[in-house]
Amino acid sequence: MKNPRISLTIPLLLALLCAPLLHAQSDSALIRRVDDHYNHLRTLRARYTEHYTGMGLDRTESGTLLLRKPGLMRWSYDQPPGKVFVLDGHYGWFYTPGDAQVVRTPAKQLDDLRSPLRFLLGRTQLAKELDRLTTAPSGANFTITGVPKGMAQRVRLLTLVVTPAGVIQGMKIEETDGAVTEFTFSGIEEDLPVAPSDFTFTPPPNVPIVDGESPI
Repeated sequence: MKNPRISLTIPLLLALLCAPLLHAQSDSALIRRVDDHYNHLRTLRARYTEHYTGMGLDRTESGTLLLRKPGLMRWSYDQPPGKVFVLDGHYGWFYTPGDAQVVRTPAKQLDDLRSPLRFLLGRTQLAKELDRLTTAPSGANFTITGVPKGMAQRVRLLTLVVTPAGVIQGMKIEETDGAVTEFTFSGIEEDLPVAPSDFTFTPPPNVPIVDGESPI
């Protein structure tokens, strides 16, 4: 006659031993779905809401995001009207109406809060873009967290909110100084026609261009 205690113990031990393996496989599958989704993507348009807290500020802004491979990105704000951040493949351009200058930063030196999404503009490999990569369920979606490579001095943690199909619906950036910026995306349209000219920035007349870091 079988010992009932042994009969119960063996399946329990197997479940405990297999749980880390199943979790790792689940993590890898989710990350692979995100990679595959964006590696097949050519263009993207979405509405975004940006919420920033830090340095005594608490502000919410919104607008439209455009992406086009390779290396093109445009954040057009309607709140505040006219604010813009353009990545034209060579430079990042920053301007808000009323500013005394346009800020230009070489793309390779860009250390901007929006720049973690730049990995979507190349060949996406989250495992190579983020250090300390982890995943977790979050309601009907999942979160992927890590630290963007090369940004550890500024960014403490990046969290992506993704659907089971691997579509990014949100991004949260926690900075080392305690500031937090959250982006939520809606009305996502993929692989629609987007002209390269949409990523050309023309400075306003009589507004000087200065080279420097991106403003907060």
